[in-house]
Amino acid sequence: MKRIQYFLLIMMVPFFKDLQAQTLRPYILGAVSGESIEKVKSDLEKNLEAEGINVLGGYMPADDADRWVMVISSEDLIQAVKKVKGQTGFAAALRIGLTKAGNQTLISYTNPAYWGTAYFRDNYKDVEENYNSLSSKLEIVMKKSGQYSGKDFGSEDGIEVDDLVKYRYMMGMPRFDDPVELRQFSSFEAAVSKIESNIKNGVDNVSLIYSIEIPGEDFKLYGFGLSGEDGESKFLAKIDISEPKHTAFLPYEMLIMGGRVIMLHGRYRIALSFPDLKMVTFTKIMSTPGDIRDMLEIVSE
Repeated sequence: MKRIQYFLLIMMVPFFKDLQAQTLRPYILGAVSGESIEKVKSDLEKNLEAEGINVLGGYMPADDADRWVMVISSEDLIQAVKKVKGQTGFAAALRIGLTKAGNQTLISYTNPAYWGTAYFRDNYKDVEENYNSLSSKLEIVMKKSGQYSGKDFGSEDGIEVDDLVKYRYMMGMPRFDDPVELRQFSSFEAAVSKIESNIKNGVDNVSLIYSIEIPGEDFKLYGFGLSGEDGESKFLAKIDISEPKHTAFLPYEMLIMGGRVIMLHGRYRIALSFPDLKMVTFTKIMSTPGDIRDMLEIVSE
């Protein structure tokens, strides 16, 4: 009898393991509205402000009139970055995407737990409370802004937490801690001064969407819209091929960290945003990681 019980217990282990394995997806469909993008955007700004969430900037990605991106931050994110520091400066902002779909406007946003896990990795447990707080506030905002959904999307099966911590698209591809170093300056102040000057003078095909500096730390995060023949209009249509659209994928970020100016490698950042895409699709944008690097290098040169 004991042998039978032991055998049944062994057979049940994979089942219990599957129950415990948490999977995450990159986006959440927050709500659906029958209003125009312009009206939804206006209402969202008010609802976000009421929950203490700041709108850092916004734009029309890929010059697509059926899309709008709002970049947000909050004290929850700022304090999370300050706790762990380092390259987690990329986590100082999240994104909300508005997408026109027929007569409706879909309100989606980057899943805080997914991106927090990817960027904080083994340290996520130290900031999980910050992310849970922000997630609760975003849920309130979505319930005020349309017909609430709360369904996550962006990957059919999702990515297990353990895999997301060390995520890479496939063997040999970069991870989170394999960033592209765009420039090295003597100090944080020198880096900020140079980049701000370049932005003020204008950089071809690169538009500043937002920037946020972490108080008391040598971190400043920028988000840029990328235009021209190698910009968003070239690559977004080739990779954003599922429904709902991954509008909140953009804009692309650059981080000043001390005297270093870095960006997440395109083969990591794009794959993290579209984890289900097949290699045949990624081959259609083989030049895109290099194109993005080239454009952001000009901002920091």
